[in-house]
Amino acid sequence: MESESLRWNQQHENLEKLNMQAILDATASQGEPIQVLLVTHGKIPVLVEELIAVEMWKQKVFPVLCRLEDFKPLNTFPIYMVVHHEASIINLLETVFFHKEVCESAEDTVLDLVDYCHRKLTLLVARSGDSGPPEDDESRYSTPMQELQKQAELMEFEIALKALSVLRYITDCVDSLSLSTLSRMLSTHNLPCLLVELLEHSPWSRREGVCWFLSPGKLQQFEGSRWQTVAPSEQQKLSKLDGQVWIALYNLLLSPETRARYCLTSFAKGQLLKLRAFLTDTLLDQLPNLADLQSFLTQLALAEPQPPKKDLILEQIPEIWERLERENRGKWQAIAKYQLRHVFSPSEQDLRLQARRWAETYRLDVLEAVAPERPRCAYCSAEASKRCSRCQNEWYCCRECQVKHWEKHGKACVLAAQGDRAK
Repeated sequence: MESESLRWNQQHENLEKLNMQAILDATASQGEPIQVLLVTHGKIPVLVEELIAVEMWKQKVFPVLCRLEDFKPLNTFPIYMVVHHEASIINLLETVFFHKEVCESAEDTVLDLVDYCHRKLTLLVARSGDSGPPEDDESRYSTPMQELQKQAELMEFEIALKALSVLRYITDCVDSLSLSTLSRMLSTHNLPCLLVELLEHSPWSRREGVCWFLSPGKLQQFEGSRWQTVAPSEQQKLSKLDGQVWIALYNLLLSPETRARYCLTSFAKGQLLKLRAFLTDTLLDQLPNLADLQSFLTQLALAEPQPPKKDLILEQIPEIWERLERENRGKWQAIAKYQLRHVFSPSEQDLRLQARRWAETYRLDVLEAVAPERPRCAYCSAEASKRCSRCQNEWYCCRECQVKHWEKHGKACVLAAQGDRAK
């Protein structure tokens, strides 16, 4: 295998290890958290550029590879690793962008990341009529490459959902974003209106087995990389992804920095007023801060729409995508053919070597060695796997223990949740 491929594979393995450690840190921090190391060593801009480079490869090179007549690999594992690389990076960014200092350390590349998230969410809205990612249907995928294309399509859906979470975390930092970034979010991309469309279509939810004259079918939500049926008693509960959209809307519409810059044109007003139909008492009970958004919409309904602004603004623009496209324009076919010969046609020995490396990366004993001590139930002290969804501070082994502990935990839970929302 070429030295470039060896270096890239090592880089991907390191990224997977960072992913695993970041998830462990998010569960129970031990040592120096991954996000601190990424910020200290200036690696967030590097990750953003790598993310966009792989996105461009998937759009420009991967389709060419699939069309090459002499590309009939017996094993698609090497090319799958490249397709999966984008998912690994966005997963890591989703985990660490929860911390405000990570967003600030992105510096100018936050513009490129905003554009990336906008591209993913636009595709998510465009495909919302397709009921989400493809189902497993082996009869449709008879060759390894067809199976790989199906996996890439499913992965694209999951990447878009993670991009939504990253965008929400960026909106948490509107008070520290540059004017160029705010202008990109509010004027160039009109993200509030795009988020309204996401709420309308809710591509992460669907009805299965719908029969128009008998029943609406079972509600399913996409979570944990698969569709899961929602119990009738849980259907009024706000999903994580719907919550991310509402929080992003709250930040973009009610923060002082954005209210002064968002032009509420006739189109924007019409789109935003659609939100009133979603602001039910049940939703407000789960996200009380949305009462402020409800008041904002009531005032907006009575206000006159603003004319489009025509101010001349000198602003930064994202440069990673444009630079990569300019440097490689007209070379996509040549890149695909080069990679076919030197990257995606490994020998049997190379494949065995890489398989051993991946087995080492995901060894269970290695994972257990870095895993922190399991949290304990706040009521009975048994090992716990469930966390209080409201304050995220207490752990429980079962629903019964959580209910029994509520008398003691209730007041602290409410105060902690209010404190988080006020930040």
